[in-house]
Amino acid sequence: MLDPAQLAALAAVHRRGSFDLAAAELHVTASAVSQRIKALEETAGTLLIRRGQPSTATEAGLRLIRHHDEVVLLERRLATDLPGLSDRAATLRIAVNADSLATWVIPALAATSNFLFDLVIDDQDVSQDWLRRGEVVAVVTAHQGPLQGCDTLPLGALRYRATASADYIRCWLPDGPTASALARAPALTFSDKDRLQDIWVDRQTGGRGRRGAFPSHRMASTHAFVDACLYGLGWGLNPEPLVAAHLRDGRLIDLSPRMPLDVPLHWQFTRLAAPALSPLTGAIRQAAAQRLIGPAVPPKNPDPRPALSPGS
Repeated sequence: MLDPAQLAALAAVHRRGSFDLAAAELHVTASAVSQRIKALEETAGTLLIRRGQPSTATEAGLRLIRHHDEVVLLERRLATDLPGLSDRAATLRIAVNADSLATWVIPALAATSNFLFDLVIDDQDVSQDWLRRGEVVAVVTAHQGPLQGCDTLPLGALRYRATASADYIRCWLPDGPTASALARAPALTFSDKDRLQDIWVDRQTGGRGRRGAFPSHRMASTHAFVDACLYGLGWGLNPEPLVAAHLRDGRLIDLSPRMPLDVPLHWQFTRLAAPALSPLTGAIRQAAAQRLIGPAVPPKNPDPRPALSPGS
């Protein structure tokens, strides 16, 4: 039998990156955390934590952390039926892209009780990797799967608009977003993982623009993107829900109104955690139906595990 306290110590060190921070989270000493992990490594017969700055789990350690997370959620599900077992909220670790967090995910989290959320913020094109490694139990992702041991639900598409201020357009794009103008006009990029501007430029120019061929400011903040466009710092792809009022009032201008960029999103989660995740899954689908572009309208009593194709 694996010791739950030892597994909790392993998960805390990996996620907080240090023994001291893990100890603070678990309300024990750093020495106690070290002893628990050493004992677990002796039981497992292998190294589970790479000590360093930060300390991170090995592949074997990640497998045990995933086991720990699934056990915690299963116990949380049991406590729902037998309230006397526990009155503590379970911590739920999920990965979500920053734009979804800024536009529609928070209402879903707020509608779900008895969970503490530990959010990993990463691009929708790579968030699935967190689930594949076993570091989270669910993700908002652009990938529909299949992923072994997981189910996937389509949520709809988050619509983006290429926007800029009127002053910026007069300075940099007086003849519109042509290939030659976009090659000189400063853009906004969230991070090296952000491909939205590249995709839009490629579509806008009919493939005449080279990937990453435009100058760009980098800023990892959804709301800073909007502010930067308002102040004329650059042009960028912004989620439509965040800029609709600015476009309507003329504070921002859509560079190509007939060419929005729709990014399909999916809710992907481990099958073992599906029963415990059921309330959150229902809330995620409801929130997505209100803010995203099709396709799914949740049923009155959403089933977290509908019939899906094998392996999805």
